[in-house]
Amino acid sequence: MPASEDPNPPLRAEGGFPVVGIIGGGQLARMCQPPAVALSLTLSVLAETSTGSAALVVPHSPVGDHADVEAVRAFARSCDVVTFDHEHVPAHVLRALVEDGTSLHPSPEALLFAQDKLAMRRRLTELGIPCPRWSAARSQDEVQAFGDRVGWPVVAKTPRGGYDGKGVRLVRAAADLSDWLAVVGEPGPLADGILLEEAVGFRRELAAVVARSPSGQAAAYPVVETVQTDGICTEVLAPAPDLDDDLAVTCAEAALRIAGELDVTGILAVEIFEVTDPATGAPAYLVNELAMRPHNSGHWTIDGAVTSQFEQHLRAVLDLPLGQTSPRERWAVMANVLGGEQPDLYPTYRHLMARDPGLRVHLYGKGVRPGRKIGHVTVYGDDLTHLRERAGHAADYLRGVIDE
Repeated sequence: MPASEDPNPPLRAEGGFPVVGIIGGGQLARMCQPPAVALSLTLSVLAETSTGSAALVVPHSPVGDHADVEAVRAFARSCDVVTFDHEHVPAHVLRALVEDGTSLHPSPEALLFAQDKLAMRRRLTELGIPCPRWSAARSQDEVQAFGDRVGWPVVAKTPRGGYDGKGVRLVRAAADLSDWLAVVGEPGPLADGILLEEAVGFRRELAAVVARSPSGQAAAYPVVETVQTDGICTEVLAPAPDLDDDLAVTCAEAALRIAGELDVTGILAVEIFEVTDPATGAPAYLVNELAMRPHNSGHWTIDGAVTSQFEQHLRAVLDLPLGQTSPRERWAVMANVLGGEQPDLYPTYRHLMARDPGLRVHLYGKGVRPGRKIGHVTVYGDDLTHLRERAGHAADYLRGVIDE
């Protein structure tokens, strides 16, 4: 068989460059490929399918299930370090990799706090990090008691497995959770109970993205505003407009402290509610959730920052010096592209590129389904209002909401 057709080509490039393995072949792994190419790193992706988002652009993308311990161990043996496209790798698979001596970033001990929201709430509370009032519930009486204490409605979450609004409910009575309570304790996302949180009256949602290396070096990006629609992030404004300077510093410092206390390596995204301190009236914050991987709130950095979060993640897991995080322009606006009425995306390029030559389009090679994140667009410059209009137009055109 000719070398070009070898299904298992040698991974390691000449010059001593390492192989970075990514478990999960989604769009986050896909977006690590351009900086990996620039740095002469080799990516190897354990993809769910041969046509997955990352498998379409990463040459070495063996197909395997992230829950199949032997498939994951075989994959990891050809890598110098292994990181993650998502948080769903089971604990027994992670333990097996540690037993094999695999260099994992983040470690299973850190990743737990992104996998399990109850564990995350307990640890952040121990650290004194401001969080919504919360409780774990395993019975209707416990749900009722929490709602009576903090006020109805309350937010109920599955501790494991939820994302983009999935596994989250706003409930007005304990009976609204009867179906979840019926399976509490069974194997699955409710094995350890339901996470209950007060329904926070927040001003807006923010995100603080930081990076931390195994040697403890850390770097923070500007705090951004995230705009949510039906539980899905649809727009990111970088930096968050009109954010109190002291609060911006406080949020970044909190994210860096969390990264250090939890021993996170790689990118950490801290999702935040901006609130008003009831005692002083001053701007304040509450931590909503954590993600230990490149995050949607940081996609703007590909075009809008000196070092993208994807390059930064690769640097961090390899313990290389971290890159500069400052913005290239005063503002950057990222709009997520959701699947809609436009099944054929390539024909949209002629209109979008002619209308807005400064637009940066990033599509993920994913099939179009209504509401599915299939890409994002970014613009940057000095006029925030105009940037939002440009990004919104492009996202709507790609979705098929408008045709001009």
